[in-house]
Amino acid sequence: MQTPQLEFSRPLDVTRVPPQGYTERIAAEPQECVALAARFGLPAIHGLTAELKISRWRGEGLKFKGHLRADIDQICVVSLESFRSTLEDRFETYFLPAKAASGSDEAAIEEGDAEPFENGIIDMGEVVAEAMALALDPYPKKPGVTFADRLEPESEASGAAASRNPFAGLSRLKEGKG
Repeated sequence: MQTPQLEFSRPLDVTRVPPQGYTERIAAEPQECVALAARFGLPAIHGLTAELKISRWRGEGLKFKGHLRADIDQICVVSLESFRSTLEDRFETYFLPAKAASGSDEAAIEEGDAEPFENGIIDMGEVVAEAMALALDPYPKKPGVTFADRLEPESEASGAAASRNPFAGLSRLKEGKG
């Protein structure tokens, strides 16, 4: 089975992490931003940076505490207009070697969802990309735009009737008037 090509790849050799941990700063290149925007269904990603504090966890595992910042374009769910926004998020992720993660280590299970890694490599770029995907608002709204601005008012009488009867619009469709 062939592993998929990652859009934003920054492999980390886990043996490189000192016992006291360290901080890593990563940034996506322009072509990586284009590929990530396509992956996430965004019009554009103008920039993506992250600061990761990487420390040892449970012997062979690692803990990532991160802060990401992305300059993105999104599509407003109300107006369908593209708008630019800044996405910032803090996240925490845990990793264990695949053999330990799949074992019956009850302490690891109690800690939560520790991600497995193989061959001593964790891809920091993919960690950031996944955190960004989780932080994206699934229903983004352009600042200042509301649903009330987009509603077309019907006549006052039908609006009053609809507020009393939520099925009034359906009855018009049934009668062939809609």
